[in-house]
Amino acid sequence: MQNRLIDLASDTKSRPTEVMRAAMAAAEVGDEQAREDPTVNRLCTMVAELLGKDDAVFLPSGKMCNQVAYRVHCRPGDEIILDEWAHGVNAEAGGIAALSGANVRVLKGDRGVFDADQVRAAIRPRRPDVPRSRLVSIEQTTNRAGGAIWPLATIEAVTGVARESGLAAHMDGARLLNAQVATGVAVRDYAAPFDSVWIDLSKGLGCPVGAVLAGSTGFIEDAWRFKHQFGGAMRQAGILAAAGVYALENHVARLADDHDNAQGLARGLAAIPGINIDPEAFRTNIIFFDVSRTGLRAEELNARLVERGVRFQVLDATQMRAVTHIDVGADDIPTALAAVSAVVGAAAPAGERENRTR
Repeated sequence: MQNRLIDLASDTKSRPTEVMRAAMAAAEVGDEQAREDPTVNRLCTMVAELLGKDDAVFLPSGKMCNQVAYRVHCRPGDEIILDEWAHGVNAEAGGIAALSGANVRVLKGDRGVFDADQVRAAIRPRRPDVPRSRLVSIEQTTNRAGGAIWPLATIEAVTGVARESGLAAHMDGARLLNAQVATGVAVRDYAAPFDSVWIDLSKGLGCPVGAVLAGSTGFIEDAWRFKHQFGGAMRQAGILAAAGVYALENHVARLADDHDNAQGLARGLAAIPGINIDPEAFRTNIIFFDVSRTGLRAEELNARLVERGVRFQVLDATQMRAVTHIDVGADDIPTALAAVSAVVGAAAPAGERENRTR
C-alpha cells in the first residue's frame, strides 16, 4: 500500500496549497460582521465583478448560499422548481422546508438539465388553493449527473420562461467555473439571466472553506439579514477570504487539468473488465461508474481500494463516483487505475480471471 491516499471521493477533499496558506496568514482582517474586513470586501467585489452582479456576500458554505437565496426569494408556501437531482433537494438536510417553508416541484431533466417547456408546464396556475410558483433554480455543473454542463441557450430559454411568468431565477454555481473552463463561455454570461448566483471556493479552487453569493444590491441586503439569522456572520474572516482571493487569481485555469485527469480516469476504468462507464459522457471533473459486474458491492470494492491507497465515493450498492481536484495529479491516475484493476481482478472467479487475461 502506498503511504499517500489518492482521495477521489470529492473535490471537497482538496486542501489549500502552501502558497495559499501563506496568503491566508498574511491577510489583512477586520470585523466581517460589521463589513469592516478588507480582504472579505475585496473577495466580494471580485466575485460580483466576475459574475456581473451589483454586490456579493461571503458565506461559510455553498449550502448556506442556496438556503439564503431560497429564503430571500420565497415566502412560506411558495414553490421552487428544480431538477430531481438538485443538490438543494437531495443534500441540504431538507433546508428548503425547514428554513424557507417552501415546496419543491421537481422536474426530470436530461442528466440534471431540464428545458423551457418543462418549466412552463410546471408553473402553477394563479389560484388561491395551490402553491405559488416563485423560483426556478438550476445547478451548474450538475453534480449527480457527472458534472454535466447546462448549455447557455437552454439557460436563457428556461430563465426566459421564468421571467415571463413573474418567477425569479437562481443558479447553484458550485462548479460554475468548471463549466467556463470546459466550454470557454464566461461565467458572467452564464450568470447574466439569474437574479442570484454563487460560486464555491472549497471545491476545485482548493480553499479550506467558503462560498460567495451574488445578486442585486437589494438582494444582497436581504441576504445579509438571513446570513445573520442562519448563523453565518463571522469576525476576522479575511483569513478565509484570502484563500478565495488567491484561488481566483491562480487556480481557475488549472481546472482544465482536473478535467483531463477525470477523462483519463474514465477511459482507464472503461478498459477494466467488470467496470461499466461511458467515458464520452463526462466533460468536467466528475465521473460515475457501475461495478455490478465486478462481483463486488461498491462498498466492499471501495474498502479494498482504500487498503491500496485509493478512495472513491460509494453512491449505492453498485454505483461509484470519482471527482478529480487539485490534490490529484496526472501521475495519480495510473496508480488509481492499477489499484482498481488489481482489486477487480482478484475478486473475479478463477475461470473469469483466465478469460480476462487472454
